[in-house]
Amino acid sequence: MATPSKTPPGADPKQLERTGTVREIGSQAVWSLSSCKPGFGVDQLRDDNLETYWQSDGSQPHLVNIQFRRKTTVKMLCIYADYKSDESYTPSKISVRVGNNFHNLQEVRVRTYTGPTSHIYPPKNSPIRTFMIQVAVLANHQNGRDTHMRQIKIYTPVEESSIGKFPRCTTVDFMMYRTIR
Repeated sequence: MATPSKTPPGADPKQLERTGTVREIGSQAVWSLSSCKPGFGVDQLRDDNLETYWQSDGSQPHLVNIQFRRKTTVKMLCIYADYKSDESYTPSKISVRVGNNFHNLQEVRVRTYTGPTSHIYPPKNSPIRTFMIQVAVLANHQNGRDTHMRQIKIYTPVEESSIGKFPRCTTVDFMMYRTIR
């Protein structure tokens, strides 16, 4: 699959994940939505399937709240929306806010889009440490009311060992050493 046209060079999250530079941490968070149609909720937003989506059901702004149990370093927030499939349901103006909780969220990015299929939000002072991220859909294309988002991924940088650089080993690499003697 080719890198989407709006992805800056060297910022393809899947490529960075394969090289061990970042890892996806969305599973470590508690997700909530301002509203959703039945069968189109958080599970569809996080299922790694671009054919499924979250569909809001209510007035704007539509919110996705992502809360971590501890302060977490976030390098990149990736949102996938597909204008060709969703037309007026596609977000055109998105705000990203971070903070410790709902009461002290600070806006770190506001973007207006005219039709790309994927959006990557590196925070302005990347990476940032936060307990909470809120993605707010402020407007849709063609003045649509409800919104579709197909995927949201959150990436953190992989920290190097303080002892030095070691090769990144997978479970398979350690299989021969797992026997206890």
